[in-house]
Amino acid sequence: MNNLRCNSLCVGKKSETDIMGAMLDLIELLLFLLPGFVTTAIFYNLTSYAKPSQFERVIQALIFTLFIAGGVGIVEYLFLKLNQLWSIGQWNETLSIISSVFIAIGLALLLSYFANSDIIHKWLRGKKITRETSYPSEWFGSFLNPAFVILHLNDGSRLYGWPDEWPSEPTKGHFSIADPSWIGKDGEEKRMIGINSILIDVNDVKWVEFLEELEESQNG
Repeated sequence: MNNLRCNSLCVGKKSETDIMGAMLDLIELLLFLLPGFVTTAIFYNLTSYAKPSQFERVIQALIFTLFIAGGVGIVEYLFLKLNQLWSIGQWNETLSIISSVFIAIGLALLLSYFANSDIIHKWLRGKKITRETSYPSEWFGSFLNPAFVILHLNDGSRLYGWPDEWPSEPTKGHFSIADPSWIGKDGEEKRMIGINSILIDVNDVKWVEFLEELEESQNG
């Protein structure tokens, strides 16, 4: 009876130890991936890309973490080289964590800049390597150059004005149209007196016309 009680207690302690060990491993893994998650979070908050599934974000965080770890290695190497010339202290875990955070933020800002500017894809298109852009959709790219628009609504009416804001996706969000006017069937503009701007649900819009600037149309 005593042996059975001892065995059950030993098994219980062993299982608790296994759970604690698994939790510590999980915490260590999350701390390792944390810089990658920081990069991922900043990137998706600064761009119009739709957030992928949780699994895909973990994979992305892992990939970013590998690049960040390489950056921390370079920073450590430079630190040690500099420390040979001037005594600036010892490299430690705190410096490693601080470096990884700054590199994660810098990497996110750099990726966001390239994603929003199309610089790399534009160069690759010039080299006939790709025909794609860095933008998440044709919808996003169409609104990069400011222009007056005419919204063709589902009920057949047309709204003219300047888009102060527009949806990042063609299926959800609102247009904020400043100085709005209705365009009649005869093409006559009917201004909305006393209205500064108007919000239009994107689902109420069939298509969008982008108008040329007056000077460009006259020169053309």
